[in-house]
Amino acid sequence: MVNNQKEVQVKLMKGLLDLIILQFLSTEPMHGYQIITKIRKSFGVYFGPSTIYPLLGTLEEKGYVNSEWNMDSERPRKVYKLTSDGQAMLNFTEDSLNLICRKIGATAEQSATVEAVSRPALKPMLRKIGAHQIIQ
Repeated sequence: MVNNQKEVQVKLMKGLLDLIILQFLSTEPMHGYQIITKIRKSFGVYFGPSTIYPLLGTLEEKGYVNSEWNMDSERPRKVYKLTSDGQAMLNFTEDSLNLICRKIGATAEQSATVEAVSRPALKPMLRKIGAHQIIQ
C-alpha cells in the first residue's frame, strides 16, 4: 500500500512539476540545484538535473521565467525568476487545479471509495506546493 502511494505521489509530481517550480520561484529567485533540493526536501522525491534543467529551459522559452547568471559566488550560477506571464500561468493553473479538486470532491461525496483513495492522498501534496486554497 505504501509503495502504491509513493508511486501515485511521484506520478502527480511529474504532472505538476512545472506548477511546483513556478510556485517555488514565486517566493524567490533560485538556481536549478536549489530547486532540485527544495523538491527533495518538500516531497521526498528526487528529480535530477536531466529533468529540471530542460523544464526550466522550456519555461524560459514560454516566457514564464527569466534567467541571468549570478557571478558573485565562486561558482557562477544561472538564477531563474518568475515573470509576470509566469505568475499569470501559475494563477491560472492553480485555479484550474482548484476546479478539478472541487469536482473530485463532488464526485467523492457520491462515492465513498473515491473519497477514501483520492482526497486524503491529494491534500498533503497540494498543501506542500503552496496551493493551500485548493481543497478546503
